[in-house]
Amino acid sequence: MRDRSANAVVHLVQLVIVLTSLSSPPIVFADEVDREIKNAAILSHHEGILTTADQNGDATAATSAAQWRPRRAAILSRMQSVMGQLPETNSKPPVMTVLESLDCGTYERKKITYRSEEDCETPAYLCVPKSANEANPAPAILCLHPTDNRIGHDVVVGLGGKANRQYASELAERGYVTLSPSYPLLAGYQPDLSSLGWESGTLKAVWDNVRGIDLLVSLPAVRDNAIGAIGHSLGGHNAVYTAVFDERIRVIVSSCGLDSYRDYYRGDRSRWLPGNGWTQSRYMPRLAQYIDRLDEIPFDFDELLAALAPRHTLVIAPLHDSNFQAQSVDRVAAEARKVFELHGKTDNLRVVHPDCGHDFPAEMRHEAYELFDDVLRSN
Repeated sequence: MRDRSANAVVHLVQLVIVLTSLSSPPIVFADEVDREIKNAAILSHHEGILTTADQNGDATAATSAAQWRPRRAAILSRMQSVMGQLPETNSKPPVMTVLESLDCGTYERKKITYRSEEDCETPAYLCVPKSANEANPAPAILCLHPTDNRIGHDVVVGLGGKANRQYASELAERGYVTLSPSYPLLAGYQPDLSSLGWESGTLKAVWDNVRGIDLLVSLPAVRDNAIGAIGHSLGGHNAVYTAVFDERIRVIVSSCGLDSYRDYYRGDRSRWLPGNGWTQSRYMPRLAQYIDRLDEIPFDFDELLAALAPRHTLVIAPLHDSNFQAQSVDRVAAEARKVFELHGKTDNLRVVHPDCGHDFPAEMRHEAYELFDDVLRSN
């Protein structure tokens, strides 16, 4: 059904996740998986962000990025114990169909679909600056939209919806190729996740994004070593999840997209009832089993941010966000920063706190765009 040749998640880990009960699932490893990776995954994720395991299975504190790598692989395995297993991506770019094209002055906006997998066409907008071509390829940004069940991905190209969400069109005006895929089970994109073999909408979205990057790097107008991702709210955590799995993303910007799962909506229990909050079908239904034991969720955003190291990561956490708590963001970032320090790149993880609610104001978008400029245009 889905091709499984290696690309985006190759060289990280080859794991077999076996779920046998509604309690925290055991993890079973293929024979070829390195013993250190196996031992690191057995350790509780509460052991401390730098804790990994040596070849004897003993807990040890990583003092280098190389020593921490097994812990990173273990984080991926824990994510997949909740999300389902991510297949290895096809080496070939997905087939793209252009539905319509519009001249937007400095760039061309194409309404497209791309075949993210057999029997599934993912809707998206592809914006290509007129200055970008094979002789002058441009960096590319994956632009992931917030929750909008009316117009979906239209909002990030400025076609309605709430203000301050038009980052795909603004980046295209700035000279970036942008790809803005629709999120599964929102607005007009309603794939049958069960029949396609997906266990969560979160992982289906990650897959669509990975295949979207496969499409981007195949385009003559794109510099294949200069890829970023940006998103607000739903798009903010979607960007983080995707970048954990796909290391081709060199810069990550997450606005109003995360805090510790334990602090989500200040720990409101009703948000963890089946079909609510993180447990919706478009997210991770398995998380409902942790409703009264949030401490036992197998991974959290301190580990996910740490797994992005040493890449440039900007987390925008407004002081008055009702969804995600700014103080919680500071706590998870402080832990993650220890891993950035192992790489000698402590400053590559930044958190900023605008004085606003659940929003992505112009000054924050500008700061994100400048980060893309500094990193992706530097070479």
